[in-house]
Parts: sequence; C-alpha cells; structure tokens
Amino acid sequence: ELVESGGGSVQPGGSLRLSCTAPGFPLKNTNVGWFRQAPGQEREGAWREGVAVIARRSESAVYSPSVKGRFTISRDDAKNTVYLQMDNVEPEDGGVYRCARLRAWYSDYVLPPHDLFDRWGQGTQVTVSS
Repeated sequence: ELVESGGGSVQPGGSLRLSCTAPGFPLKNTNVGWFRQAPGQEREGAWREGVAVIARRSESAVYSPSVKGRFTISRDDAKNTVYLQMDNVEPEDGGVYRCARLRAWYSDYVLPPHDLFDRWGQGTQVTVSS
C-alpha cells in the first residue's frame, strides 16, 4: 500500500506539502493520484473527491477545478515519492488526503473515478483553520 505524510494544521492562505511513498514497490512507471475525504469516511467505497493525478514519468497531470492553480502534483522517482504542494489553502481544502495508484492512464483532461485506483494509503489529515 501507499503511505502518505505531511499533513497537519495550516491557516487559510498558507502552504503545505504532502508526500506519498510506496514501501516495497517502485512508483516509477506508475500513475498516482491524490484524493480527499471527510475525516472518518475512509471506509472502502465511501465517496472521495479527486484532487490531482500525475502520469508516470510526469508525462501529464490533471487537477480538480477546485484546486487548479493552487495545488501542484509532482514526483521524484529517485526518492520513490509523489508530492502534492498545496498553496493558498482554503478552508474547504481540509480533510483526509489519500494517494493511490491509477492502474491505467485515463485522460489528459478529467480526473478518473476513484474505482480505477488501487493500493490506497490510509491518509494524512489536513486541517485548515485560523
């Protein structure tokens, strides 16, 4: 499974960087996405909002309209890590952020549905408050 880190408390307008690593298997050549859920809703099948997805070798990246221009997804295959840089954070950005593997690239324009992902991490919580 993937493992997320970097969550915490941030004030509106602030920044936070989340990390997603993969102990035991290489993320290289893997498409990876970030989702967010309300706290306590991490059960299987629960609705989750797609935030961003990055293709293997950074060939493409897609963002939710709600975060486009504020969040940046990137990857460092040498560190086996995918990042989500969150800038100009808004109160609505709070939640549990989870990363997962996208089995096959879906689209260069829209985010895939969450049921196309697997190897979900447990999540890292982001709290936005002043």
